[in-house]
Amino acid sequence: MSDLPDGIEEFLEEARWDEAKIDPIPGDASFRRYFRLRKNGGERAMLMHAPPPHEDPAPFLHVAAWLNDHDMRAPQILASDPVRGWVLLEDFGDDRMRDWLDDNPEGEHAAYEGAIDALVELHRRPPGPFPAYDMQTYLRETGLLTEWYAPAQGMDVDVAGFDAAWEETLAPMLERQRPGVTVLRDYHAENIMLLGDPTKRAPQGIIDFQDALVGHPGYDLVSLLQDARRDVSEALEAAMLERYRQQVSPGEHFDADYARLGAQRNAKIVGIFTRLYKRDGKSRYLDMIPRVWRAMERDLEHPALAPVARWFDANIPGELRRSGGGTIT
Repeated sequence: MSDLPDGIEEFLEEARWDEAKIDPIPGDASFRRYFRLRKNGGERAMLMHAPPPHEDPAPFLHVAAWLNDHDMRAPQILASDPVRGWVLLEDFGDDRMRDWLDDNPEGEHAAYEGAIDALVELHRRPPGPFPAYDMQTYLRETGLLTEWYAPAQGMDVDVAGFDAAWEETLAPMLERQRPGVTVLRDYHAENIMLLGDPTKRAPQGIIDFQDALVGHPGYDLVSLLQDARRDVSEALEAAMLERYRQQVSPGEHFDADYARLGAQRNAKIVGIFTRLYKRDGKSRYLDMIPRVWRAMERDLEHPALAPVARWFDANIPGELRRSGGGTIT
């Protein structure tokens, strides 16, 4: 077990899982590591190691408890030691929505219907005890594009003008996101676990929600339907938004706010994926950036995005954007 994190044996002994077989699971874009545990009798669990100072499992535990208390399908927590970064949790199995759809493309519509319906249920709950998705947070996120992507392209852009354009664009939306809903912030096909055949209305499990905030109901819809990691057709996006509207009646400004949040999230992701490559050496995210630019270009066509669209036209050539953002080296 020399290749496993220090302290794992002690934690598993305390949790009474010390006899389990340990299988590492490939990681994601964070410092977290995951392991699947199997007991001889067939019982399984997932072990998350989120070590300080880079990670803090306390927010994950906080949000998981709230979701489960409100009948949302987050993993049950079996044991935890947040000070040392350990969380033992329910194993949702191997069927991530993304992977399942690769093998079962005919089930796409049903799987996305289930994901939409889960958001409908979440948005019917009162907002959780989480910080607000405020203007400062939105601007900090969009600023990742000028902080990381622009320098990677050798561009000297108008950063102050970028922030001002976003503030003008997002300001009308802020009042409409009060009292708000719980926003999971990374709700997409790689963070949804299928706990059965979605064509038979099986439940779906939610993971990777530790950064939850209280904000606009459109944000997680954008995360799901303008997925940076998987192609979602415009037809499917439209059908799923209509399914949401039929159950929620989100109001006359919903389309504009959805475009605002789409452009905001996509600008953030371009910055994050560039950072993952430039700072962390994770090159696999580069292949996803063109998909994100395509979605952002569609969002920028909405009149509500006029200030931001003007900034892009003045600072980042349209030809570069339409080609997928160019090569990052």
